[in-house]
Amino acid sequence: MVRKPKSIKKGDSIGITAPSFGAAIEPYSFLIDIAEDKIKSRGYNIIEGKTARMGDGLGISTDPKVTAAELTEFYKRDDIGAIISAGGGELMVETIGNIDFDVIKNSEPKWFVGYSDNTSFLLPLVTIANTCGIYGPCISGYAKEWEGTENDAFALLEGTKSVFCGYEKFVKPKEEKEEVDYSKPFFYDCDAKKILTNFDCSSKKAEKTTERIGMEGILLGGCIDVMANMIGTRFDKVADFARNCDEGILWVMENCELSPMSYRRAIWNMKEAGWFENTKGFIIGRALGCFEGDLMGVNKYNAVTDLLQEFGVPIIFDADIGHIDPMLPIVMGAKAKVSADSDNLVIEYL
Repeated sequence: MVRKPKSIKKGDSIGITAPSFGAAIEPYSFLIDIAEDKIKSRGYNIIEGKTARMGDGLGISTDPKVTAAELTEFYKRDDIGAIISAGGGELMVETIGNIDFDVIKNSEPKWFVGYSDNTSFLLPLVTIANTCGIYGPCISGYAKEWEGTENDAFALLEGTKSVFCGYEKFVKPKEEKEEVDYSKPFFYDCDAKKILTNFDCSSKKAEKTTERIGMEGILLGGCIDVMANMIGTRFDKVADFARNCDEGILWVMENCELSPMSYRRAIWNMKEAGWFENTKGFIIGRALGCFEGDLMGVNKYNAVTDLLQEFGVPIIFDADIGHIDPMLPIVMGAKAKVSADSDNLVIEYL
């Protein structure tokens, strides 16, 4: 079994470090203060690392050797109960290039929370260090008025829930980003009803279904944009992990910036690397990179189904996971039972 960190409780300290982007520019430099105050009001202490607000690095908060050292230090410290990443970004792979995951594996497990670029740490955290992590909001996400996403993230950290459901509505991507007055309380501007698109692949051919489908196994995944670039590196132990996983893998994946063609190539890369050989099902988040339309006939559905239908397992699309708010936090490395129909996704941790 993958190691599960202890739940945190009021009075514990939460560390904020920036292994990817730091909260160096607005609105993040403004939001981090609001978020930390909200977490403090819940009864927690905040230990902010020196990298948290830095921005002197090239495509990263600061020197990757510094970010890696601070993340490792925070993970080993007894006075830090959990870690929340300061932000997503682009080049966290350079941070993990300086991390010894054997050190992480031999440390007392603790919760690490982050998403997007933080997949760089979360994937080897599970597959090399054999430790669960949470694919969920970075620190600025907690600056808004808390709704399902934020409450669910802390329910996972505090161990107060075992069954989580998706959300009824989402924020439909817009061509022009609307201005938000962050000095006032703000919420997700949900304006579209969530509809899941599910495929039954039991015949080795993907067929849409409105029937409730189910799957059980170990949750694993993150941002496809990041994962595809990790294939073949010294941090790619995914195929071995999957092959030795008696429960099988439930792949949880989402697309941030990939076009339909790039999306399809990334899925092909992962498949050919042997990542999907012991798969019990796929849970695919809303695809920000190709939310609507297609490119020469390739769209967000067949970019995946054409390549994965041969595994004969269910595929759930448009789940509340990833870059289109709201996002359902996921414990990567945890055993879970997942079910879905066209209206909702339910994850029960076992």
